[in-house]
Amino acid sequence: MNVRKTALAALALLTTGAAQADTSANLGFASDYYYRGIFQAGSSASGGLDFESGSFYAGTWVADVKDGLEVDGYFGYGGELGDFGYSVGYTGYFYTGDFDDTYQEINLGGSFGLVALEVAVGEYENFTGPTLDYTYYSLTVEKNGFYGKFAGFSQDFTGDYFEAGYSATVAEIDLGVTLLFNDKNLSSDGASDQALIFTVGKSFDLK
Repeated sequence: MNVRKTALAALALLTTGAAQADTSANLGFASDYYYRGIFQAGSSASGGLDFESGSFYAGTWVADVKDGLEVDGYFGYGGELGDFGYSVGYTGYFYTGDFDDTYQEINLGGSFGLVALEVAVGEYENFTGPTLDYTYYSLTVEKNGFYGKFAGFSQDFTGDYFEAGYSATVAEIDLGVTLLFNDKNLSSDGASDQALIFTVGKSFDLK
C-alpha cells in the first residue's frame, strides 16, 4: 500500500465539497496521555481545528508530548446506510523534537448499534531504520457514555490493550475518565501498564 498516493486521491475528492464547510475548534487536557494503549506524556494539553462539509471532514490536532509536539492532520468521508455507519480517511502523525517519527495511515471504520469497529493500515518512517508496516484494530461497545474497548497491533508492531470509561458533557464542558490496561509490548519499560486517566475539554463552533 502506498499511503501517500491514497491520501492525495482522497484529498482531491474532499476538496470538491469543502467550499461551505462548517468549522469548529477544541481545547483539552489529559492527566496522562496514552494513545492506542501507548504512553505519550505524563500530562498533556491539546487543541484542534475541524472542518465539515456534508459527509466530508478534515482537521488538525496538536498535543504536547514528552520531548516536543505531536501534530496530526486528517481527512475523510463518513456516512450511514440504514443502521450501519461507515467511514474512510487518512491520518498523518508528525512530531517536533526527537520523541517519535512520522506515521501515515488509511483509516476504515464501521458501526452498528452499540458496536464500532476500526481498522488502520499504516507505515512508520522509523527514523533512520527501515520503514515499518502496521495494522491497528479496535472493537468498542458504547452505551449512554459508558464504553469498553479491546484493541491492538499486528504486522511489524504487536501488542494489545483494554480500556473502559465514561464521558459526559456538564455545562458545555466535556469530562471523561478512563481505566486502561496494556500488555508489555506496548509499555516503554517492558512491563504492563495500568492507568487511570482524567480528561477535560471544550468545543467551540466557529461558523
